[in-house]
Amino acid sequence: MKILHIMILDKFIPPFIKFINKNFNSNEHIFVVIGKPRSDYGMDLNINNVFWLDRRLKIIEFEKYLYKAEKIILHGLWDERILKLLAVQPWLLKKSYWIMWGGDFYFPEIQSDLRKYIIKHIRNVITYVDGDVEYIKKYYKADTKRHYKCFMYLSNIFDESKYKNCQKMKKDEIWILVGNSATDTNRHELVFDKLKRFKDDNIRLIVPLSYGDDEYRKKIIKIGRREFSNKFYPIVEFLPYEQYINIIYNIDIAIFFHNRSQAMGNTIQILGLGKKLFLDRINNPLYQFFRNLGVKVYDFETEFNLNANEKELISNSEIIKKTFSREQLKLQLDNIF
Repeated sequence: MKILHIMILDKFIPPFIKFINKNFNSNEHIFVVIGKPRSDYGMDLNINNVFWLDRRLKIIEFEKYLYKAEKIILHGLWDERILKLLAVQPWLLKKSYWIMWGGDFYFPEIQSDLRKYIIKHIRNVITYVDGDVEYIKKYYKADTKRHYKCFMYLSNIFDESKYKNCQKMKKDEIWILVGNSATDTNRHELVFDKLKRFKDDNIRLIVPLSYGDDEYRKKIIKIGRREFSNKFYPIVEFLPYEQYINIIYNIDIAIFFHNRSQAMGNTIQILGLGKKLFLDRINNPLYQFFRNLGVKVYDFETEFNLNANEKELISNSEIIKKTFSREQLKLQLDNIF
C-alpha cells in the first residue's frame, strides 16, 4: 500500500473505487470506509482493498494503515476520531491530502474546534475550485502549501453516451430546475420569491427534494404549492437513474442559488447538455470558476430571464466536454498519486 483513502459511504464513492482499481495499480491503494458494511449506492462488499472502520477494524489496527501509508487521502473531514489522530500526530497530517467537500468547511461558526485545527494546519488540499481555497485561507488562516486541481469523482465527468437513451419530450412549457436537495443552502424561498412574477407564464418548476432535511422539505413543498399551484413539481423520492437524467435532459433552465460551492456534478451535466444555468455570483465560488473557464453562467440576482442564447449554450457545452472528461480525471489523479 502506498495510498490510504479514508471516506464515508456516499453516492460518489463506489464508482470512484472502481475507477481507481481499474485505471491504477489496486495494490497501491487501500480504501477505509467509515461505518458498518453496506451495499448502498451499488457498493461491492467483495472488493479486496476495501475495509470498514467498524467493529471489524479496530481503531488501533487502523492506525497501522496511517503509519504505513505514503499518502493519506481524506475524502472530506467527517470523522472526529480520525481528525483527533491526525491532530496529535502532526507527521501524519503532513502526508495528508484533503478533498474538500463543502459541508466540511463552509460556515466556520458551525464547525468543531478540532475540524478548524485540521483545516488550518493541513498542507495539501484537493479541489477544482480556487474560491474554496481562498475561503479557507480567509476564514481559517489555513497554511495551505499545495493546491491540487482535480474534480475527483465520476459524477463530475460529462459523458454524452449516458444520455443516448434519453428522449426529447414534446412540451410547450419552460422547464425550470430549482436546487438539488432539501437543504437550506439551496435557498428555495428566495428563488420562489423572485420567480413569483413569472407564475402566469408557461413554466414548470421541478424541485428535487429527495434527500436532506425532512422538516425543510415539508416547508418548501407547502410554499411551492401555495405560490405556484399545479406548476410546482417536487421530487420527493429517489428516482431511477435513467428517469432522473431524462428530466435533466429535458429542462431548459436551472437555478442553483446555493450560498456556497455545492452540486458541482449537477452543474457540469446541465452545462454540458447546453442548458442555461443561474448561480449566486457573490456567495458561490462556482460562478467565478465557470466564468474563468469561459463558460457563460448567469447571476440569478440580477440577470434572471426566460430567454436563451443558443450560441452561448453551444459554446458552454463544448468547453465542458473538453474540461470534464475521463482522460482529464486520470491525469489529475495521476498527478496527486
